[in-house]
Amino acid sequence: MADDKNPLPAVPDAPQPFVPPEARMAECTPRAIILGTLLGVIFGASSLYLVLKVGLTVSASIPVAVISLTLFRLWAKFFGGRDATILENNIVQTAGSAGESIAFGVGVTMPAILILGYDLEMTRVALVALFGAWLGILMMIPLRRALIVQQHHELKYPEGTACAEVLKAGAAHESSDKGSGGAAIFTGFGVGLLYKTAMSALRLWKDTPEKIFGAPFNGGSLSADISPELLGVGYVIGPRISAIMAAGGILSYLVLVPLIKFFGEAATAPIAPGRILIKDMDPDGVRNAYILYIGAGAVAAGGIISLARSMPLIWRGIRAGLADFGAAAQSARATAVRTEQDLSMKFVVIGCLALVAAILAAPTFHMNIVGAILILAFGFLFVTVSSRLTGEIGSSSNPISGMTVATLILTCLLFLLVGWTGPAYFVTALSVGGIVCVAASNGGATSQDLKTGFLIGSTPRLQQIAILIGAGASALVLAPIMMSLNNGYTTYVPVADAQVAPGLTAPAGAALDKTEKLQGPQSETDSNTYHSWHKTNELGGRAGKYLVDDSGKAVYYVDPGINGEFKKRPDGSPVPKFPVPKATLMSYIITGILGGKLPWGLVLFGIMIAVVLELSGIPSLAFAVGVYLPLSSSMPLLVGGIVRWLVDRRQRHLLRDSNLTEAQLNAESDKSPGVLLASGYIAGGAMTGILIGLMLGKFTGLDAKISDWAEANNPFYAGPHADLLALIPYALLTGLLYYVGRRGKKTA
Repeated sequence: MADDKNPLPAVPDAPQPFVPPEARMAECTPRAIILGTLLGVIFGASSLYLVLKVGLTVSASIPVAVISLTLFRLWAKFFGGRDATILENNIVQTAGSAGESIAFGVGVTMPAILILGYDLEMTRVALVALFGAWLGILMMIPLRRALIVQQHHELKYPEGTACAEVLKAGAAHESSDKGSGGAAIFTGFGVGLLYKTAMSALRLWKDTPEKIFGAPFNGGSLSADISPELLGVGYVIGPRISAIMAAGGILSYLVLVPLIKFFGEAATAPIAPGRILIKDMDPDGVRNAYILYIGAGAVAAGGIISLARSMPLIWRGIRAGLADFGAAAQSARATAVRTEQDLSMKFVVIGCLALVAAILAAPTFHMNIVGAILILAFGFLFVTVSSRLTGEIGSSSNPISGMTVATLILTCLLFLLVGWTGPAYFVTALSVGGIVCVAASNGGATSQDLKTGFLIGSTPRLQQIAILIGAGASALVLAPIMMSLNNGYTTYVPVADAQVAPGLTAPAGAALDKTEKLQGPQSETDSNTYHSWHKTNELGGRAGKYLVDDSGKAVYYVDPGINGEFKKRPDGSPVPKFPVPKATLMSYIITGILGGKLPWGLVLFGIMIAVVLELSGIPSLAFAVGVYLPLSSSMPLLVGGIVRWLVDRRQRHLLRDSNLTEAQLNAESDKSPGVLLASGYIAGGAMTGILIGLMLGKFTGLDAKISDWAEANNPFYAGPHADLLALIPYALLTGLLYYVGRRGKKTA
């Protein structure tokens, strides 16, 4: 054990960092912090859009590193001054990587508040993101030496190691085409932006081609959201995971939905939890009424199974973290070596306690001391777990959702034991789960960044400061973006069309909240002011938010943009919705345990599907997410995965005589031009979707004119062959991705 005068013994066979510990060069400069923070906000926003749409994100570390290298080099070339050092570029990458992990944590938990019958408050979302992100970073700091330094041979941190190689290659100027990585990302961003604008804003072609089958396969359907961001995600995550997710969607839309239609067509009354006759449901209607619960059960079982499978790793990580807790603090005091300097343990402990006090004081959380203790306990447990699993299997495969499911189940069971089952405790339980989810997600991202810094030779203390700043900025920006996306795609459904009892009225004594008006395009036809009523039960009609007149009579059902069901406004214009698969699961857990409202039969079907998959050796979590998602969301992932498979197959052919290992081949693939172009597709397409959501309420007249023109005159959008014609521009987009990926492999 070290003491204040004798530092910890050197780690045997420790790799020599790219920048020696005694070197002094620019590192945590204002320009690096500012650029990293801005990139973190951009990639955080695009990641939030993705997680709301398909329930997953992709690592932003390598794209941010490449953009940093490119922008600093261009600035020095055109405006003079020095190029950035490798340590400055690493600070940019560290600050910029926080947004993606925070977006995932917020996106898989906070939308559940809408399903629980509450408004998506900006303050609640912002504070969950901010407190969870900072807790994750602070709790990771004392684990750095145990996980990053002492176990550098065991924990490879694949994305962090690949990012270090990108930074080292950029610093060494090893070849003349290193700048092409930045060109690939910016090209992808521009193409994604223009394609998405033409498709979704100008409606030059249909965005979701679909084929619905008739008898004897009534209810079966195929569809694909042909957006650039989903194509890019499929390419980045690769063929195996994308194929498994698509298989889940195929099970839903080509097996389960037709089965339900086959056996339910003769029913003369609605079958719960459905509200209308099965014969009157389209494929999406069957999915909303029945498949969602089956998918939720499969996702829950898959998350718990993946967490249980990781328990030996989890236990080793906890033991290593606790054993080194005191040693890490002493090492930080005892050594003056730059590459071993962390933020002080005093700062960590005081910071964690201050955050917990702030969580208790925030009225939006409805938090009590038990919930605060659970946040501390589960937070440290799952930050340790997440950090270690990131080192073993990478951030893309890290089962954060499973950890959140476990947190919610244990929290709700504890609340149930002590009798805390009222609606206010729904919010408390979700707040605990949300903060722990963000902490675990950001803790894993922080450990990955610190691994990159360890290989580069960065100063850990400065990295930790950078990610605290970057995380804070991203957390505060993501909240208004989520609010704007939800509001922009909200639909006000007249109660006559919302499948509720005629004359539905708020009961006497019901809390009628603030008065409000319709937002977005429908505000042009109705400028009246209404009271909002949050209906928390299914008596007389669906639960959710209603706008009622002064007498309490319901006029509109407010269908949110996030997890909404109604995809057309009363005038017939289309309204995209975000299915948020994992957030829906979180709400089902809370209402199922604390409210007893879950159709357990359907949930158990989903659990059995996950068990069968695990017994067959197939990862059940990715398949289960595919079961839950619309098939239109998982099919483009499969297309991107197939393109990646074709490109990687060619790479292995070109490098068949090399001595590269499988891990080295994968690392080369992860930083290839194809991956960078796909990252640009993701950022460009997602940012365009966000901007369209923000602008819907400001240019309603123009949007309606474009929609009317496309319906009447554009055969690519509304003609008899629109579904087929829309695939032409998508084929061009896919072909460009294959060309760039294949060309990159030839130069490699």
